[in-house]
Amino acid sequence: MSAKAISEQTGKELLYKHICTTAAVQNRFRYANVTAETDWERLVQDHPWLLTERLVVKPDQLIKRRGKLGLVGVNLDLKGVKEWLKTRLMKETMVGKAKGILKNFLIEPFVAHKQEEEFYVCIYATREGDYMLFHHEGGVDVGDVDSKALKLLVGVDEKISADTVKSQLLTHAPADKKEMLTSFLVGLFNLYEDLYFTYLEINPLVVTKDGVYVLDMAAKIDATADYLCKAKWGEVEFPPPFGREAYPEEAYIADLDAKSGASLKLTLLNPRGRIWTMVAGGGASVVYSDTICDLGGVNELANYGEYSGAPSEQQTYDYAKTILSLMTREKHPDGKVLIIGGSIANFTNVAATFKGIVRAIKDYQNPLKEHEVTIFVRRGGPNYQEGLRVMGEIGKTTGIPIHVFGTETHMTAIVGMALGHRPIATEPCVAAHTANFLLNTSGGTITPASSRSASFSEVKTVAENSSAQKTCAGLPPETYCNDIPPSVVSLCPSVFISVAKSTTLFSNLTKAVVWGMQTRAVQGMLDFDYVCSRQEPSVAAMVYPFTGDHKQKFYWGHKEILLPVYKNMADAMKKHPEVDVLISFASLRSAYDSTIETMQHPQIRTIVIIAEGIPEALTRKIIRMAEEKGVTIIGPATVGGIKPGCFKIGNTGGMLDNILASKLYRPGSVAYVSRSGGMSNELNNIISRTTDGVYEGVAIGGDRYPGSVFMDHVLRYQDTAGVKMIVVLGEIGGNEEYKICKGIKEGRITKPVVCWCIGTCATLFSSEVQFGHAGACANQASETAVAKNKALEEAGAFVPKSFDELGDVIKSVYDNLVAKGVIVPSKEVPPPTVPMDYSWARELGLIRKPASFMTSICDERGQELIYAGMPITEVFKSEIGLGGTLGLLWFQRRLPRYACQFIEMCLMVTADHGPAVSGAHNTIVCARAGKDLISSLTSGLLTIGDRFGGALDAAAKQFSKAFDSGMLPMEFVNKMKKDGKLIMGIGHRVKSINNPDMRVQILKDFVKQHFPATQLLDYALEVEKITTSKKPNLILNVDGFIGVAFVDLLRNCGALNGIFVLGRSMGFIGHYLDQKRLKQGLYRHPWDDISYVLPEHMTM
Repeated sequence: MSAKAISEQTGKELLYKHICTTAAVQNRFRYANVTAETDWERLVQDHPWLLTERLVVKPDQLIKRRGKLGLVGVNLDLKGVKEWLKTRLMKETMVGKAKGILKNFLIEPFVAHKQEEEFYVCIYATREGDYMLFHHEGGVDVGDVDSKALKLLVGVDEKISADTVKSQLLTHAPADKKEMLTSFLVGLFNLYEDLYFTYLEINPLVVTKDGVYVLDMAAKIDATADYLCKAKWGEVEFPPPFGREAYPEEAYIADLDAKSGASLKLTLLNPRGRIWTMVAGGGASVVYSDTICDLGGVNELANYGEYSGAPSEQQTYDYAKTILSLMTREKHPDGKVLIIGGSIANFTNVAATFKGIVRAIKDYQNPLKEHEVTIFVRRGGPNYQEGLRVMGEIGKTTGIPIHVFGTETHMTAIVGMALGHRPIATEPCVAAHTANFLLNTSGGTITPASSRSASFSEVKTVAENSSAQKTCAGLPPETYCNDIPPSVVSLCPSVFISVAKSTTLFSNLTKAVVWGMQTRAVQGMLDFDYVCSRQEPSVAAMVYPFTGDHKQKFYWGHKEILLPVYKNMADAMKKHPEVDVLISFASLRSAYDSTIETMQHPQIRTIVIIAEGIPEALTRKIIRMAEEKGVTIIGPATVGGIKPGCFKIGNTGGMLDNILASKLYRPGSVAYVSRSGGMSNELNNIISRTTDGVYEGVAIGGDRYPGSVFMDHVLRYQDTAGVKMIVVLGEIGGNEEYKICKGIKEGRITKPVVCWCIGTCATLFSSEVQFGHAGACANQASETAVAKNKALEEAGAFVPKSFDELGDVIKSVYDNLVAKGVIVPSKEVPPPTVPMDYSWARELGLIRKPASFMTSICDERGQELIYAGMPITEVFKSEIGLGGTLGLLWFQRRLPRYACQFIEMCLMVTADHGPAVSGAHNTIVCARAGKDLISSLTSGLLTIGDRFGGALDAAAKQFSKAFDSGMLPMEFVNKMKKDGKLIMGIGHRVKSINNPDMRVQILKDFVKQHFPATQLLDYALEVEKITTSKKPNLILNVDGFIGVAFVDLLRNCGALNGIFVLGRSMGFIGHYLDQKRLKQGLYRHPWDDISYVLPEHMTM
């Protein structure tokens, strides 16, 4: 959600901090917050004015008309405030239909004033700009301000002026207060803009001779602007609507959502309810809630929520376990149902997300059975068959009743089954995997012949004219006006000075540039092009500012092709003048700038903005510029759209199996427009099953201000010969659907329109619920889905009774058109086949290939890193340290604590041995030669071997072999001498039996104290006694000691030199940094330290 309500205290704090005005704003920051936990003595210390002034007290919980409800205590002293609160604090109260507990109150100084000093001011956002309302009479009895107040529209990108405020808003204000009011209102509007408010109301605003007093305030801010306003906002809390508690689980999911690129939402409506939902998709989640309420389940509906945007398996697991935890806390006499539903996904791997849900079901299988939970599943999309299979399997293995359905079942049919309104259907047999039939049996590389070149209902010449109607890229915007009837302008009034747009957005010749390195989406577009028998790919190039210009490899059928990738948009536009569509996958932070930059190039006529979460103020600026330049915007927050047989935007329509199943490879006769991307794919499915298919479909996006609105596309469809009927999937919030009503009534729209607005459940909830889409919120009665559906039906649109019946109504209208001969169905021709990507075929289990590498110590593919089967979180929780981590990675086992400590001690004692040894020497020389850290470290490491540091493995092998063969220590020493071999790990240049190496002594004491057995160490010490009797420096050195001690710890590990390498790397890096710190110059070895032994001069 973008526009979120804030508490009165937060709103006033922002106002007091940031307003810039010459008017004296009184009582700044003079408020005190009271809850049941308030310490009154501390409160008075922090706010001493509580003892000296008359006070006002009121609840601060997003309650409207508090004065009318008797919820404001006025002109009280502190004792009176406490008495007033006794009967209200923590007491249950009804406000409208909402029942809630009053728990948060605000105390402020009482402002004595006259009635004529009260004013009303409100600022709110609309598509065309921001309206400021002002009325010279404020207070609780202000009445219908919409009809009374004077209004000033400040258009997008326009500035407010004092003169305009004075002349248009303050005509009835007292003359002596106009200057003060003008300054305050201008400052208030600038504050509203700068801090990304979407609504700000002050009633009453009191103006006296002393200055301005903000008595009561209500406000909303655009939460998506957090990245722009964080410094000014600080930490903002968004309280829940009155009547709905704030649950920690909601906060947990909100935190998951904030840390994820996916969308995760949860609102608890009735934690004791028996009907729980876990729905994929913002639009689908509303449809399921609607259907539950339509079937009488509103009082048992426990939650609203959605997960979408391709969450990972771990994210889905976290979301699912939260739902399962909540629903298994309290038993219901009738048992409970969990509806795991969703539309047909465009790009989410259904099997991957279902694996997370399956994990959660396994974890909660006992509570689920104890609470008699029955689960109903319906889903479609990439790899959905595998997802349904694993869901069905978990039902069989756990004994939990789980009923599984795919795309052959209407999306909301499982709701009727779950609520007992229809029998539970027999689960259909589904294919074991997705897209068996996509593998090409042909060896040819030529683009296959088209299966159809025209709609079922239009002749070929119409299709040709339609594509030809679109003007060449780069022509002046005026050339796009010829196919827009004049009546369009009257139906779509706007303050923008706009250039008319083309009726035809896409043809089979359309070329696009894709912003962002979205290789999967681009490959999906190329596969669609190929199956539609396009002669050339629809993607001409990609733009990605974070890499240099290069070529990216893709497939055209099974032939490899290269597409150029440019660093900047200007180069792409210059080199591809045929491009007139931009598909932007830019992030919410960069989408605005990249879109504005793109619109500087007149060849671009359509821009699709995929990103969700762009601040509304920035979206409105994009819309304004697009109107001026005659550019059609689809989005933001959209999956895009599709024109079968011609063009597909990004991930729209899902993968090729769904493209083929929904017959999107050739045009049909039905055009649709929807807000939801997931629901648009569901419409593809419904329309393909009930008619001859889709002619064109667009998802305009779920934001409050989509770049293009329903009417824009409905009028395009009306003027397109190939479209015979129109389907609109509207939504709660906004009033765009009423323009369709007007168009039907005025005769501008003559083709049959089937329309349904989702969100009908909202009117049944006792408190406000923000649905998945930012724009899905009714601010007045006319914006409710129920009101819109009624108006559409009265206007003459075909409106079903519920979404459940949408397919039936579409079929009825289509059959009627066929009966009248308006649509003449054509014979179906099989589409060409497209090779499947290797990676996807492997994901589906269609092929297998021996791996080039194998690993058994580390796995980074999941939600968290795993070391030898141990998750990284567990590594830290267990506090196994560096030694324990080496045990997992080197020895593939969890070592006991003493072993971990011994490894760490070894690393410490081998870390460095001064600058004179060969490894440190090499590192120093390289560092002084100006080499980088890696090169310098490597040069030192390369000296490690049998003579320096590498004796660990050799010593371990020699001593182990002698010990295991039963040789006595003396026999071992004599044999090595006889064979002319050195005993590795014996001997030291400096240390001796009389000058022992303290490193060895420390390690020896630790090993003797903690190791359960030290057989090989004891053997080596016996050898040391023999060798030191011959020469005192032939001691067991640190290398030898570590080698034999490790054998006692872990026999046959074969990686003991690694301890020295790892430890000594720390020292070498230290030497490198030391040389840099000392700024030592290039090292040159002195001549006097070199013995030059050259052969005598020889003459011929």
